[in-house]
Parts: sequence; C-alpha cells; structure tokens
Amino acid sequence: MKNTTLCYIERDGKYLMLHRSSKKNDGSQGKWMGIGGHFEEGESPYECVVREVKEETGFKLISPQYRAVVTFDSDEYESEQMHLFTCCEFTGKLIDCNEGDLHWIDKKEVKSLNMWNGDLIFLELLETEKSFFSLKLKYKGEELSEYYINGKRCE
Repeated sequence: MKNTTLCYIERDGKYLMLHRSSKKNDGSQGKWMGIGGHFEEGESPYECVVREVKEETGFKLISPQYRAVVTFDSDEYESEQMHLFTCCEFTGKLIDCNEGDLHWIDKKEVKSLNMWNGDLIFLELLETEKSFFSLKLKYKGEELSEYYINGKRCE
C-alpha cells in the first residue's frame, strides 16, 4: 500500500486547487484536487505534506492541521493511504506546478469541479467534522462503490 498526503490550502474563502493536466499516464488526468504527493523513505506525514506543498506551489506551510486518514481500495489501482491536511497559514510566492495548473477556487464552487466522487465526501467532512476522522473509499473502476466513515458503512 502506498502512502500519500493531500492538503487543502485555504485563503479568503478559497482553496488552492490543482488541475491535473501535465503528467503522462496519470490516473487523475483532468481531475481537480488539493496539493500533495507520495512519501519519500523515512518521511512522516507532516514532513511529506510540507515538502510536497513547497515543491508544487512554492508555499511553506505554517502549522498544517492533520485532519484525516483516507484509505483508497480499488480494483484497478494500488491501494493507498492518504493523510489529509488543511492549512490557512503559509509564506512564499506561488510558482508554476509541473503537474498541472494551480487556481484559487471559491470553496462554494469546488464541489462543481471534475473530481473523484470520494473527494467530494472528504471535502464535505472537512467542513462538518471538527475532530480527526477515518474514511475508506472503495472504487470499481472510476466509480465509488461504497464508503465507510470511522468504520461505519454509509449509503
């Protein structure tokens, strides 16, 4: 199982979103998402998210909030455990990203973007859940077939 991080960086009621458009053989080609990536050997979730955000945006995160662990189970892709963060404090200047285009999107408009269905679930949980949560998303192809919040199956 691979480990990744994802961070929703917030400013003025907007999230910094990445439109995945540059990487070849990208299973998320054309989708919108937060900022993150794969762990390097020996990294903690905090170290990974800080490094990935710096590499992809130029921003240095200040006090990222560890919000959830999201487990992806798929019949087409390797299983993944994603460590989900939010952050509203950062320094630096936005740079071009080699994985796609970065845009500040109003939080009210984010859910209308082309995203994985599971992303819509954890975005909603980020807005409604104040405590740390666990989410498991099961996919058949690109379709979300079932999901579990803190171990309980949801409809």
